[in-house]
Amino acid sequence: MGLASRADSLHALGEREFDLLVIGGGIIGAGIAAAASHQGLAVALVDRSDFGGATSSSSSKLIHGGLRYLRLGDVRLVREAHEERRHLMTLVAPHLVHQIPFMMPLYEQGPYRPWVVQSGIAIYSTLARARLNGLVEPARARRMVPDLRLEGLRKCGLYVDCWTNDSRLTLANVRAVAEQGGTVVNYAEVAALRLERGAVRGAEVRADGATIPVSARAVVNASGPWLDSVRLLEDPRAGRSIRLSKGVHVLLEPAGGWSAALTIPHDKVRVSFAVPWQGMLLLGTTDSLWEGDPASVGVEEGEIEQVLAEAAVALRPQLVARERVRSSYAGLRVLPGGAGSTTSARRETVYSRGKGGMLSVAGGKLTTYRRIALDALGELRAELGLHRIDRRPWPLPGATGLDRMRLPLEVEPALRSHLRQLYGSLAGEVLAPVLDDARLLEPLARGAPDIAAQALYAARSEWARSAEDVLRRRTTLALRGLGGAELTRRVDELIGLRAQPALVGRDHT
Repeated sequence: MGLASRADSLHALGEREFDLLVIGGGIIGAGIAAAASHQGLAVALVDRSDFGGATSSSSSKLIHGGLRYLRLGDVRLVREAHEERRHLMTLVAPHLVHQIPFMMPLYEQGPYRPWVVQSGIAIYSTLARARLNGLVEPARARRMVPDLRLEGLRKCGLYVDCWTNDSRLTLANVRAVAEQGGTVVNYAEVAALRLERGAVRGAEVRADGATIPVSARAVVNASGPWLDSVRLLEDPRAGRSIRLSKGVHVLLEPAGGWSAALTIPHDKVRVSFAVPWQGMLLLGTTDSLWEGDPASVGVEEGEIEQVLAEAAVALRPQLVARERVRSSYAGLRVLPGGAGSTTSARRETVYSRGKGGMLSVAGGKLTTYRRIALDALGELRAELGLHRIDRRPWPLPGATGLDRMRLPLEVEPALRSHLRQLYGSLAGEVLAPVLDDARLLEPLARGAPDIAAQALYAARSEWARSAEDVLRRRTTLALRGLGGAELTRRVDELIGLRAQPALVGRDHT
């Protein structure tokens, strides 16, 4: 279907009367906007940078119950997360959420004894309604993870969880808003809130050199690490309400033969992961307090070394050598304010109201974003006139018709699978321009599955404004360590063709 152009969306921002304005286009904000649109509300969604440009593209890329949360005593969170995991992988986004076995290696000097883990996994799997669980012998574990270190290994705990593409899950929710008539604009920063008789009734939004007045009956602040900055626009005396925890991840060269992921325990609370992801191996994460500017967060060499060293607890040293690193990234988790270690902090969601009535949503998990969104609407029932909120799961764009997905032309099975994992049944839209210009079928970079048509589609139908938007959040290229000057130039040219019918031929890296 046709989506509104940026010019039309900016015009609509200033002309429409919205029921709800959502500030922040990460997974929580996009999820709230999608849920509100699904309830029939007129919704505007804005973000200061790109959709999913911060935390929501820098997660561990897992949809999981959170085995370690059982250790922290949060059974309710685990139960809710498992319920959402089932919804996501079966109905909401089955093309983006994929089940995989996880193993927890239990070494002689490790923090857990096998019987303790067996008991925990039994409870976890009961909550997950999963049959695959228990303890496996080292020989079987090595067949599932060929690079597993066997020295001192007693057994491995076995259970099931899921991996995802967090950036594309966020984009799918943004697309859902747009398809249901909502107005979505990235690179649109809230400069001020609009007040009527002391109540927040919209915002002044800066975008493309202009300031646009946006009117809305209710406003949600879902700006993640910038939550308190937006709260200060409502009340200059508002205190700090959140803490930020920095997490670093590393992606390695492909590791062949893996049919399971690893959860590696480091003490009674902390674990790290090693997950096969898009043909690579994703390692992480660190967990440390961040008190700087959220926009300046980055990866330090010492943090890469920490991630590799922690992975080496359970993996062959050759696999986690520094020269095998393809890319790394850092993200910020939003935690409720308080004292103590960020590692042991509860991953709960806090809903708070400012003196002007703006609802701020802090914290939460990627897995439970849909539940968080529906609960946020529940907080706004009176303002929005919602007598009943439909909490049933519904499919995101691209989630239906996967078993009968048709493409406008035949492509190699590997490319078909890649496009299906990123776009689901919308893959045909991505390939449609190839009928007019076969050069759009060419890979954007050698050794990577992403093709030129994806960059064009990102600009025309997914709000990409820069090469970084395409390389980092619409494709898998940046995470593969591919983002050099030549590739960036080529993507810039494709983005420049967003309104044109065909591609000007260029060599590619």
